[in-house]
Amino acid sequence: MIIKNGTLHDAVSAQPYQADLALRDGVIAAIAPGLTPLAGEEVFDAAGKQVYPGFVDAHSHLGLDGYGMGWEGRDYNERCDVVSAHLRGIDSFNPLDRSIPMALAGGVTCVGTGPGSANVIGGTFLVVKTFGRCVDDMVLKAEAAMKCAFGENPKRCYQDKGNSARMTTAAHLREMLFLARDYMQRKEAAGDDVLKRPKFDMKLEALLPVLRGEMPLKAHAHRADDILTAIRIAREFGVKLTLEHCTEGHLIVEELRRAGWPAAVGPTLTNASKIELCNKSFETPGILARAGIQVSIITDSPVIPQQYLPLCAGLAVKAGMDPFDALKAITIHPARHLGVADRVGSLETGKDADVVIASGDPMVSDTAIEAVFLNGRKVVG
Repeated sequence: MIIKNGTLHDAVSAQPYQADLALRDGVIAAIAPGLTPLAGEEVFDAAGKQVYPGFVDAHSHLGLDGYGMGWEGRDYNERCDVVSAHLRGIDSFNPLDRSIPMALAGGVTCVGTGPGSANVIGGTFLVVKTFGRCVDDMVLKAEAAMKCAFGENPKRCYQDKGNSARMTTAAHLREMLFLARDYMQRKEAAGDDVLKRPKFDMKLEALLPVLRGEMPLKAHAHRADDILTAIRIAREFGVKLTLEHCTEGHLIVEELRRAGWPAAVGPTLTNASKIELCNKSFETPGILARAGIQVSIITDSPVIPQQYLPLCAGLAVKAGMDPFDALKAITIHPARHLGVADRVGSLETGKDADVVIASGDPMVSDTAIEAVFLNGRKVVG
């Protein structure tokens, strides 16, 4: 397949440009003006159209919160255990949920999805493409991050089960990291001697990739003090971190810049439904981006329907964010946030052939998504 004559917004160059795209064997094989199709190769004429990489959302619950099902269809929170590190989002993901083709039709081709924020530690996020019938065929990364949560959610959900204050939440997380570190050291000291190894513990096993730096803590934190607590704990244990929601990030810009962790901002297209959202603003992504922080814009779907991710970026532009920063916030930055930027997030040779063809700027509400290619296959339009 060759996409010809389109205006490319590759999420690498700040200025769009005219070029063709060759999509072959599931990847972008070439980008250049005037590409010649191979014998029998299909051509898609994108003259007058805008061509983008597939949009990426760094934080959602797509496929774990059933569309139109109410509480009985929600599989993203475990309400029986404040610490559930051993749970894997991939085991709750429903590829046939109706919200997934809606996301794809909106140009969202890749999402990070997984457990919610009821638990202090909720389990692992996965990264998936938004097309398929079997999650094993859709997944880019089965275990991309370990979800943890600060603030009101774990307090509210577990106030009658031993977690009713912010300091308690922090203590639960620290305790598990201390236990996991001790467990890891004992396993390493035992070596191949099975009899000397500590008794198997599934929760502690699940935290070992975090302690080894193989995956980050994915920290739900709205309020400024919660964000700083997440940073403090990550520093104490020498682990990687991503900041999720970061609602009051604009109040602590210099602290975030020094910490250097990526921030996923949102969902902002909602009412301030709880006290820790009172300072929510579409200005936040632009403020953080101008400070040099890697910013992703997120829907937290289904809080905001997944297909409106580009619209959220447009509202950030309306509030002052640079348009190119906003494009990167729904393409290459979330891909980096999730650890899959070698595969998705920009139009570059060798990357997955996930391409969106739009009638205009997708951050504007009246723009139509006319075609979507995923792994080089036309799946929309």
